[in-house]
Amino acid sequence: MNLPKKAEDVHATLAEAFNTGDPDIVMTMYDVAGIIVPEPGKPVSGKSKFEEAIKAILSIPGKMEIKTVYCLQTGNIAVGRSEWSITEKGQVKISAKGIEVMKQQADGSWKVLIDHAFGAESDLFA
Repeated sequence: MNLPKKAEDVHATLAEAFNTGDPDIVMTMYDVAGIIVPEPGKPVSGKSKFEEAIKAILSIPGKMEIKTVYCLQTGNIAVGRSEWSITEKGQVKISAKGIEVMKQQADGSWKVLIDHAFGAESDLFA
């Protein structure tokens, strides 16, 4: 899987990676020096914790869709707001509003540095 060359393409590429079902492919989308928040109030960092979080998300059956609400870029950093869901047979298994910080890599591609999957939820307090 090719990493996106534009920050605004990160969400679509991330959904495509998750829909492969392969944790190794999903991991290529992340800068594991960053943070992932797979559950509200439970941020994790480091490669092994990222892998655990990715595998937990992949255990939810269905297809992931990520809609980009906005993507703002300055230099090699971008912030995006997303609305995502995992749906199986027309039934939504999980959905949320997220905030992601992306960082451009030396080769010009983009990776997710901070993935707060529930970061834009109106009832989030932590």
